[in-house]
Amino acid sequence: MVQKQGMIEDCGSQGSTMADRRQLFAEMRAQDLDRIRLSTYRTACKLRFVQKKCNLHLVDVWNIIEALRENGLNSVDPNIELSVARLEAVIATVFYQLNKRLPTTHQINVEQSISLLLNFLLAAYDPEGHGKIPVFAVKMALATLCGGKILDKLRYIFSLISETSGVMIYGKFDQFLREVLKLPTTVFEGPSFGYTEQAARSCFSQQKTVMLNTFLDSLMSDPPPQCLVWLPLLHRLANVENVFHPVECSYCHSESMMGFRYRCQQCHNYQLCQDCFWRGLASGSHSNQHQMKEYTSWKSPAKKLTNALSKSLSCASSREPLHPMFPDQPEKPLNLAHIVPPRPVTSMNDAVFSHSVPSSGSPFTNKSILPKVAALEQSKQLARTAPTLLQGKGLQYSFDVADRLADEHVLIGLYVNMLQNNPSRMIDSPSRLDEEHRLIARYAARLAAENAATQQQRGTADISYTIDANKQQRQLIAELENKNREILQEIQRLRLEHEQASQPTPEKAQQNPTLLAELRLLRQRKDELEQRMSALQESRRELMVQLEGLMKLLKEEELRQACDLCPTSELSF
Repeated sequence: MVQKQGMIEDCGSQGSTMADRRQLFAEMRAQDLDRIRLSTYRTACKLRFVQKKCNLHLVDVWNIIEALRENGLNSVDPNIELSVARLEAVIATVFYQLNKRLPTTHQINVEQSISLLLNFLLAAYDPEGHGKIPVFAVKMALATLCGGKILDKLRYIFSLISETSGVMIYGKFDQFLREVLKLPTTVFEGPSFGYTEQAARSCFSQQKTVMLNTFLDSLMSDPPPQCLVWLPLLHRLANVENVFHPVECSYCHSESMMGFRYRCQQCHNYQLCQDCFWRGLASGSHSNQHQMKEYTSWKSPAKKLTNALSKSLSCASSREPLHPMFPDQPEKPLNLAHIVPPRPVTSMNDAVFSHSVPSSGSPFTNKSILPKVAALEQSKQLARTAPTLLQGKGLQYSFDVADRLADEHVLIGLYVNMLQNNPSRMIDSPSRLDEEHRLIARYAARLAAENAATQQQRGTADISYTIDANKQQRQLIAELENKNREILQEIQRLRLEHEQASQPTPEKAQQNPTLLAELRLLRQRKDELEQRMSALQESRRELMVQLEGLMKLLKEEELRQACDLCPTSELSF
């Protein structure tokens, strides 16, 4: 029963997938793009429609790279196949990140975009319905269909099909063509731009070693390779969509054009808009066999003359390179391991050993009598190394305590000197044992007292330090929470203001009839002022005409007077 239910769900998901695919292709057919007679423009227009329908024109290749990295696909084997769920997660990352960058008034329908793009990729790379798509195919398709600069796309594609030394691998380039040419095939342009075995050789027929600059020169040249001629045209379409030409079309007589503009090189001042040219429409003596020049912008005659003069007067060539020159060897990441050496770690035992052991000879074979000053310094050094030697045994010393213990070390050192000077006398003395006992008892009592005092002081200091640290941490956390709360409130306030500003105002006007009446009066006053201004302009125009007539009369009167004066002057002579 469970298996049957799973089969029903799979059938339902496949049915919805097919419905979404049919919807996308039905909307594309409704654009009547098949009437475009040139296959290059037809393919570019279809892929541009898919790009805009899936909202991929709002995403560049850097956003695609970021989404692939977030899903862990930047360093995996490109031949690994992705499941449909994993592919959907990658696409969802792209569009959810896009919505975060867009303002609230320009948000896209993320679910619809994910569904349309997912179904288009499945139709292109999994027509049999196996549910698996290679990672390489996903990267190539997303990098090709996204927006942005073609230079950035080609550099990213070259990084995927080249070695670490910067040399292109012909096998991977052939794989790239195999995958990218499935996009025109999906929009029913396979007969014109389908994959063939000679495609890779036609792109780089003479070069043995292809580097990045050679790759860019070939694919960005004019014309580009025949199998990829639609790729640069796709970007040119995106660049000229909103270009306005204040020129009348010679066939449809539209007063202005948007997009490309075409001018006949044989017929005088015969210009066509892109829709008429793409569909092969002609009128009068113009024929489709005439050579046409494509324009991506409109320049006034004065600007054309200025550009022509500047080109003729300039000595250097004004043609810019297709792309900047990149180094043949790719840049390697910096290895900072040898630039910043590791910090040397000194052992505490080595330090103690260097302080406690003499520099030459064994400490147990030195039988010479040390001077009093040398004994005092050695005793202080031994006292300072006592905390390390006794670490872990319950006795924690500080340097101040060690300095006070140096007195006992001096007494012990003097007693040892006395034993070394007169061993027989000290051994035979009856008070020797009492002096040793007293010395040991004094030393032990001082140790116990200093140990208790040090532990008590350290415990009090640790408790106070812990309390102060906890109090500072709590204060810092409270300040950060208050700051975060204020930021969230400010964000909410700005969002509400933005939403209120973006909402239409009729409701507000209905709530405030006084404001509505004032607005109506302002509109009436504006109309009256405009009418008054038009009347003044009309009267000004009439006065100018009258003034010109009067000026003509004055000039004629002056000429008549001048002619009358000439004969009288001649008669007087």
